[in-house]
Amino acid sequence: MPIRTRFAPSPTGRLHLGHALAARVAHNLARSADDGRFLLRFEDIDAPRVRREFYQGIEEDLQWLNLPWDEEPLRQTNRSAAYEAALNTLRQKKLIYPCFCTRREIQEEWAAMSGAPQGPEGPIYPGTCLRLSESERKEKIAAGIPHAWRLDSHKAATITGPLTFHDLRFGTIGVNHALLGDVILARKDIGPAYHLAVVVDDAFQEITHVTRGEDLLPSTHVHRLLQSLLDIPEPVYLHHELMLDEHGKRLAKRCDSLSIAALRDAGCNPNEILARTDSKSFKCP
Repeated sequence: MPIRTRFAPSPTGRLHLGHALAARVAHNLARSADDGRFLLRFEDIDAPRVRREFYQGIEEDLQWLNLPWDEEPLRQTNRSAAYEAALNTLRQKKLIYPCFCTRREIQEEWAAMSGAPQGPEGPIYPGTCLRLSESERKEKIAAGIPHAWRLDSHKAATITGPLTFHDLRFGTIGVNHALLGDVILARKDIGPAYHLAVVVDDAFQEITHVTRGEDLLPSTHVHRLLQSLLDIPEPVYLHHELMLDEHGKRLAKRCDSLSIAALRDAGCNPNEILARTDSKSFKCP
């Protein structure tokens, strides 16, 4: 199958150098094959943070960087039916459960525990609502209590058995189903969450190679579980290095001086900017 990659920014701000690196990696991998395809996806399900002008701004930045995409850009806001269908599949298999906890309640439970379960990004969900009975869940839903939907990671692992994924940089990696715990697949406020949407969309767009920053490597353990549970293809992965700021932290959109638009206005040309992404780290002006 021809190589198909994607660049999937959120239209909550303009692109910065970290995005330029991610787009360049995906674009170059696709263009390494005669029939490769580089796709653009807008991860825009977090509606309160999305701004209309950033869709056009992102496209302008990519065009100016000479990183043209193939096919019509995909918007996640047009894909709600697909996410709900995937969620229903998992619900029918009893692999997800409603979670009624607020952030404060979760934090209070962590504080009450002698040792909160830890993941690569900090404490993970302690499983409070997993222990509810079916009747308790139905009562809370009937009462209109807001709830998210979480993956029962332990049950999922018993169904899939041992899994692996292959990364072009790190090699073959065994899936640890407990690494991120029972992650949220649908949120109380915005509906489908990142983990579910990205897996469903990669399959829909027939992505063969998922390229993204190494900070998302832990998420791939969850994604492989979902791919197996939903019976969708497994892509090859490439988790690349990150662009860092002067404090050694991943670049954020608040670093406006390193936005592509700001660098263009400062007189940089596209080749200079793409060359900067090879160094992976430099300070904000």
